[in-house]
Amino acid sequence: MAEKTATKDKIVEAAWKLFYEKGYENTTVEDIIAAAKISKGSFYYYFDRKDALLDTLSTKLDLEYEKLQKRMDPELNSFDKLLFMNYEMHVFIETQIELDLLASLYSTQLLTKGSSNLLDQNRVYYKLVSDIIEEGQKRDQITKDRSVREITKYYTLCERALITDWCLSRGSYSLAEYSKEYMPVMLGEMKACTNKTKGS
Repeated sequence: MAEKTATKDKIVEAAWKLFYEKGYENTTVEDIIAAAKISKGSFYYYFDRKDALLDTLSTKLDLEYEKLQKRMDPELNSFDKLLFMNYEMHVFIETQIELDLLASLYSTQLLTKGSSNLLDQNRVYYKLVSDIIEEGQKRDQITKDRSVREITKYYTLCERALITDWCLSRGSYSLAEYSKEYMPVMLGEMKACTNKTKGS
């Protein structure tokens, strides 16, 4: 099972890298097969066409969140972990995901009936954010005035708002740097009162 997952992840990683470098329209299935170093049969086992890969944006992002989790200092203040994760992921998005494709996929998610892949609560992303917030409440670094679920929802809403505005602005500014400046302001009420008093 792990081997199958690894093969699918290789396809997703290779595809999104090519979408950014060559553009979606200029990337062929053959390009993806070559970049992922897999057989044609392996590709079509998971995806019946190139278009099917557009539904894997959440998978691509979650693969990056897994990498970030490994890089993150476990001793870092939980509030700062959220800021670190936000900044690093937004660096990744603006340098590795084609803007037009991202904007198109976000708009598609708004129009598509049924569940949205990006909002799937079973994603690595939601679990990671929730775990950090729960950890922060136990450490008295994140407020206990609201539930983990409520704070997680607010955090993810802030992230989506920043990305949506960046897409609407056609990438005219740095998403990562803008997030670095404004995310602490947007999340300010999430800090535990003890930390606010200490100025941390």
